[in-house]
Amino acid sequence: MTGPLRTVAVRVHEPGGPDALVVEGLEVPAPGPGQIRLVHEAIGLNFIDTYHRTGLYPLALPAIIGSEGAGVVDAVGEGVTDLAVGDPVAYGQSLGAYAGARLIGAERVVGLPDHVSAELAAAAMLKGLTAWYLVRRTHQVAPGQTVLVHAAAGGVGSLLCQWASALGARVLGTAGSAEKAARARGAGCDEVILYRHEDVAGAVMEHTGGRGVDVVYDGVGAATFEASLASLAPFGLMASFGNSSGPVPPIRLLSLKDRGLYLTRPTLGSHIGTREGLERGASELFTALADGTLSVTIGRRFRLEEAAAAHRALEARETVGSTLLMP
Repeated sequence: MTGPLRTVAVRVHEPGGPDALVVEGLEVPAPGPGQIRLVHEAIGLNFIDTYHRTGLYPLALPAIIGSEGAGVVDAVGEGVTDLAVGDPVAYGQSLGAYAGARLIGAERVVGLPDHVSAELAAAAMLKGLTAWYLVRRTHQVAPGQTVLVHAAAGGVGSLLCQWASALGARVLGTAGSAEKAARARGAGCDEVILYRHEDVAGAVMEHTGGRGVDVVYDGVGAATFEASLASLAPFGLMASFGNSSGPVPPIRLLSLKDRGLYLTRPTLGSHIGTREGLERGASELFTALADGTLSVTIGRRFRLEEAAAAHRALEARETVGSTLLMP
């Protein structure tokens, strides 16, 4: 019988800043029915991790945060028949990633094809599946449309730009520096707006001849919300999917009426909450990685024990592309 496995984990005992991340020893037991024990080879860093750390998205504490990782199956529990010890797997939304090893339901992971390494999967699963549902389900991007992507050089933003461009859209992006603007153009942006120096909505209207865009993908939240709405064409859709600058304050629905605007607050969980949804999203993501639609940049790697430093870099907007924590 498989015994417990000793490893290291990063826990949050009280909400707070990066120093709330505490490195501790962890004993991972044998998997129960329907579970696997996964030894991580790479762990993805995402903005939602900071929401869990600060309490913006409350958790029962103490908790091991992190939602994305990839590695090798170390043990399988009763009833698990489609995975075996040694199989490479990954997941994109399951709390408990900041650890050298963990238990996870077998239904929450997907097997990795040969062309997707553990590092690539940990860099791409959560962000790539987010880009997938935004361009393929929340708003099905089509040739001839114009889209606006905030934080276009970031992990999700760069994938959104690539995917929307591959689907035939004209892509406008926002970035905070000339360096990030160059990266956004490399990801498929036709025009990049430097939001620190330009009026975003005004620049969008200049680039679109006063029409506006068909859809805005906004993971920034409070700081960009009003500009996003003002950037939309009549009957355009605002997809507010994140809060990196803080949550959007309450709005008046009547503010949408003059141009017939649509507003949605989608989540990844609603799209991959079923096995069918997870498999569909992962299949389309892996295909996009294989055929060159998507290219993932791993900007930085931190040791797992350096999770606090990684959070500081993320919140200071010092990261580009995907950042990994390495067990």
